[in-house]
Amino acid sequence: MSALPFGHLSSLVTAALSFSLAAGAGQAGAIPVAAAQAPAAPAGTALVQGRAAATANPLYAAGVLPSVACPAGSIKAGSAASYKAFMTRVARCLGLAWGIQFGKAGLDFTPPELRFATSRVSSPCGKWPAGAGGYYCSSDRTIYIGLTRAVLKNPYGPNHAQFMAHEYAHHVQQLAGILPYYGRAVWRAGTPARLALSRRLELQADCLASAFLRGAAGDLQVTPEHWEAMLEWTARNGHKSWPKNDHGRGSSQAYWMERGFERGAPRACNTFTAPRRVVD
Repeated sequence: MSALPFGHLSSLVTAALSFSLAAGAGQAGAIPVAAAQAPAAPAGTALVQGRAAATANPLYAAGVLPSVACPAGSIKAGSAASYKAFMTRVARCLGLAWGIQFGKAGLDFTPPELRFATSRVSSPCGKWPAGAGGYYCSSDRTIYIGLTRAVLKNPYGPNHAQFMAHEYAHHVQQLAGILPYYGRAVWRAGTPARLALSRRLELQADCLASAFLRGAAGDLQVTPEHWEAMLEWTARNGHKSWPKNDHGRGSSQAYWMERGFERGAPRACNTFTAPRRVVD
């Protein structure tokens, strides 16, 4: 294992970040992250509704997520422009991979938009979630990413790629009907059940993100040593930003990240039928 400083992994997934304005980083509008090369999905497959959208989604039967070339470049410490360029390229790679996967499942796919912000901007989904370095809003299908001094000090690309892939996975869940099911289910649930559903949703996003990262590991410079360091850091620290345990324990996050990376298939990410002990 490499002696990778765990401090380089501080923004993994949606860890807490300080939202002081990043020096020299202007707030950008929404950027379309279209995957022009992604094939159109075949027509005729109806979107699965209700609980089956989470437990028996067509994406689970579509095989391994395709490996895609992802020459995202590198991040220059302190450079908002290089960070935005890197994250935008990763988002385009995600669009290509998921566009192919949705096509294999016979589902329609459209990419989200991407917005970088130097402050906790509001969205149609409400205020910026506490503790989050970024978030996905299903109402406007936009990924919001914070541009902060803490983020720009950290040029470690695989860390940020995993973070982007996690937020992109929420868009995948929206298009596949999983997020709409979740929204209806939590509306009717009590607090313990809401937290349990939230953990299943977030841990699935961890897993789906890692399935993508597996197929782009070479271009994104995810070495075995760095990946093991990311898992170890997550197991020890992944839960610390979420006092209500709505994202799962650090050990659960690491479990689903490792599962997605090893298997590379959405089928391995079906947290909604997984035993409680691995989604706590």
